[in-house]
Amino acid sequence: MSTILWITLWGAALTYLTRIGGHLVLSRFETVHPRVEAALNAVPAAVLTTLVAPALLTAGPAEFIALVVTAVVSLRYGMLALFLAGAATLILLRQVIG
Repeated sequence: MSTILWITLWGAALTYLTRIGGHLVLSRFETVHPRVEAALNAVPAAVLTTLVAPALLTAGPAEFIALVVTAVVSLRYGMLALFLAGAATLILLRQVIG
């Protein structure tokens, strides 16, 4: 087997184990402490920040404007509108700006 296939299989297995492991650990408790619940609720925002921040700092003007448009749309509309507005803005601006 190739190295890439092994890396993919190990990555999939470890991802699955971390996800099921977290579920198994939390399922042992009857109630989850409010601080733990608050921390778990903050994880998606933290992950999103780690994905968006580097793009914001290293991207060009088209990407920056698309991020701003996406942020504004996210305040009012749902996920589908957010995705469509961000993608459409980025595609349009890359065609215009380059």
